[in-house]
Amino acid sequence: MSVIALSPLDLMLAAGLVLALAACSRALQLNVHGTLLIAAGRTVIQLLLVGLVLKALFAYAAPGWVLLMATIMLLAAGREVIARQKRKLRGPWGYGIGLTAMFISSFAVTVLALTVIVQAEPWYRPQYAIPMLGMLLGNTMNSIALGMNHLTRSVVEQREAIEARLALGHTRDEAVGDIRRESVRTGIIPIMNSMAAAGLVSLPGMMTGQILGGTPPVEAVKYQILIMFLIASGTGFGALAAVHLTARRLFDDRHRLRLEESLRERK
Repeated sequence: MSVIALSPLDLMLAAGLVLALAACSRALQLNVHGTLLIAAGRTVIQLLLVGLVLKALFAYAAPGWVLLMATIMLLAAGREVIARQKRKLRGPWGYGIGLTAMFISSFAVTVLALTVIVQAEPWYRPQYAIPMLGMLLGNTMNSIALGMNHLTRSVVEQREAIEARLALGHTRDEAVGDIRRESVRTGIIPIMNSMAAAGLVSLPGMMTGQILGGTPPVEAVKYQILIMFLIASGTGFGALAAVHLTARRLFDDRHRLRLEESLRERK
């Protein structure tokens, strides 16, 4: 089945819908029309640029270029995780923890899937490696940010209760154990909801894209199941690592809570 190519006029018609929404926003004084138009403009520019980059990358599938592209994506995702925190860890720890969690949740899981499950030849084949890494980064980034944000907010709000537990002889792990568990749950709830609704309420984007591109539906479903399992495992391991490492930074070696020294609130 051939792909129906979209013309610039087709995209302009779709853009007209966004412009209509922006006009409604202005008429109703929702004050989101400016942000909406900027986001739409960024979408067009960023996707066109990445399309050109991927075209060149697919033509010259050298491992060094694939690794460079993956590293840039990983660094940007780590920065985005810390940028979404209302209360950030002071110093390089915030970025370092976000980067470590993203590496575990996305980079390592993608390499494992490419070498053991998909077994593409070569294993770094960019047609498989880049889209798969991108989907894992996009989904796990949100979950890790949610988990870290829930942890720091809960510790600040429950500071007196935590310090009371420490005064009674609890360790730092015991004092925030329930908060850590709830933070990890907060991080993985979105992917669990997505898995529960897949096929019944919504058709996932990757499967839809493959079907539109001419892939047989059953093959598209197999890849979608693989991606959702990878995202679920990556999200879980990433949230566990991020919440655990962040919680450790909120205490000193003598198990004393040090919020002023470890956190700074975004203005």
